[in-house]
Amino acid sequence: MPSPPRVIDGLWGDRERRESPVPFELDRVLFPKQLPFGQSRARYQTACCTRRSGKTVGELTKLLDVAREKPGSVALYITLSRINAKRIAWEILKGLNSDWKLGGVPAEGELLLTMPNGSRIYLTGCADMSEVEKFRGLPLAIVEIDEAQSFPTLLLQKLIDEVLTPALMDFNGLLVLVGTPGPVPVGYFHDCVGSPKWSHFAWSVFDNPHIEKKSGRTPQAMLEEELARRGVTVDDPVIQREWFGRWVLDPNSLVFRYDSSVNHRALPRAEGLHHQYHVIGVDFGYYDADAIAVLGWSDNVNELDLVEEVVTAKQHITPLMNKVRELEAKYSPLAIVADFASFGMKIAGEISTRTRVPVEAADKLRKNEHVEWVNDALRTRKFFAPRTSRFAQDCMLVEWDRSNPEKPKFSDKFHSDICDAVLYAYVRALHWLEEPKPDKGPRPGSYEHRQLVEQAQAADFEAEQEAEFRRNREQQEQMRSPDDWA
Repeated sequence: MPSPPRVIDGLWGDRERRESPVPFELDRVLFPKQLPFGQSRARYQTACCTRRSGKTVGELTKLLDVAREKPGSVALYITLSRINAKRIAWEILKGLNSDWKLGGVPAEGELLLTMPNGSRIYLTGCADMSEVEKFRGLPLAIVEIDEAQSFPTLLLQKLIDEVLTPALMDFNGLLVLVGTPGPVPVGYFHDCVGSPKWSHFAWSVFDNPHIEKKSGRTPQAMLEEELARRGVTVDDPVIQREWFGRWVLDPNSLVFRYDSSVNHRALPRAEGLHHQYHVIGVDFGYYDADAIAVLGWSDNVNELDLVEEVVTAKQHITPLMNKVRELEAKYSPLAIVADFASFGMKIAGEISTRTRVPVEAADKLRKNEHVEWVNDALRTRKFFAPRTSRFAQDCMLVEWDRSNPEKPKFSDKFHSDICDAVLYAYVRALHWLEEPKPDKGPRPGSYEHRQLVEQAQAADFEAEQEAEFRRNREQQEQMRSPDDWA
C-alpha cells in the first residue's frame, strides 16, 4: 500500500506538499494513543495531555473529521486568544487540508476553512467575558476548547453553560475540552477531567512516535537529560505535570500566593466599609485585554482591598481612558499608574495631556521584587480580594518560567492583565504607612457592637431589679413593730 503523506511540524516530517494516494482516514493520520480520541463521538469529552504529545494535531484532525461528517455545520476551535489560535493551530489545519487534498478553502483574515460540503471550521480566541457572546447562534457540530486549564473558571463556565451547549443542539454536537494539568488541581477543567459525566482521553509525549522521528532522540533520553540539568527526580511536580500529565499540587510554580481561605474579603462596599484612599492600576492590552484595578485603604488600617476591577477586550485609548476618568471621578485616587511598555513617560505625558487624566508610568524594572511585596501582604493577611474576582481566579493560573533559574520570569502559558494592573497599583499604595489604633472594641453599628450593648443593658436591668428587691425588703423590715422581733 502506498505510504501516506509525510508529516509537517513533527507530524508531517518536512513541509513538502504532494498528491495523497490514500483517503483521509483517522487511523492514517493519528497514532494509536490518539486514535480513540479522534474516533469518539461522546457528547462531552476531555483530553488531558502533556506538552509535545501532539494534542493540537489530534484536535484539528477531529475537527476536520466531524466537519466532513456534518454538511452545513460549524466546527469551532477556541483558545485563549485569536493570536494564539493563529500561531498554534492555523498552519497545522491548512497543512492537513492541503496534504490530504480535502478541498477546504482557507480565508486567512477570518481563520476560516470552508469545506466542500458547506461546513465551516473557525479558529478563534476568547480572552474575557466580553467575547463570550460572539459565539451565539452558531450551528455547532463540534467545539474544542484548547488549553482549557488556562481559562478562568468563571469565564469557562459561562462560555460553556450559557452559549456553547445550547449551540450544539442542531447537530447533537460534541463539546471537547483539551489541556494539560495546571500547577494547582482546581478549576473547571480539573473538575471535568475527574467527572464521570464526561468521557476521558489522555496520552503523553512518550506515546508520540514523531518526536523520535524528527529529533533522532527518544523522549526518555530527553527526560533524563532534563532531570540531570535541573537536579531533580521524576517526582518533581513540574516533571509530573509536563512529562506525565498528572495533577500534582505545585504552589511554588505560581507567581501569586492568593489563598481564598485567608485572603478572601467581599467587595468592601458590600460590607458597609468605606475607604478613604485609593490608587488605580491600568494594564494596556495589545493582543490581550485591558484591565483596571482599584485598590483602597483607610485611616489607621494597614490593610489593602481590591475594591473594583474592570477587564475588557482590547480597545482604543479613548474608551479605555474614558473608563479610567469615570473611576477617577468615583474614587478620587491618590495616583493612577499604567503600563506604557517601553515608551514609558513619553506616552504617559501624551495621554495625560490629551485626556486630562493624571497618569504615571508603572515601574516594571523591579517586577519580580514587586511580586514578593504582594505575596508578603497575602501571606500576612494585609491584602484582600473577593474569591470570585478575576484577580483571584488568575492567581491560580499565572506561573513562573524557571528555565533560567538565575532570572525567573512570568511564563507565556497564561498572561493575566488584571494581575499586572493590581501589581502596578499595589506598588503605589501607601497603606503600609498607616498605624493601627488601639483596639477600642467592635465598630459601632456592627453585629458584635449590638451584642455588647444588649449584654450591658441586660446586666443593668438585672442590677436594677436586684437593687429594687433590696429596697423593698428594707422597707418591709422597717415597718415591722418591735413586738415582731420578740
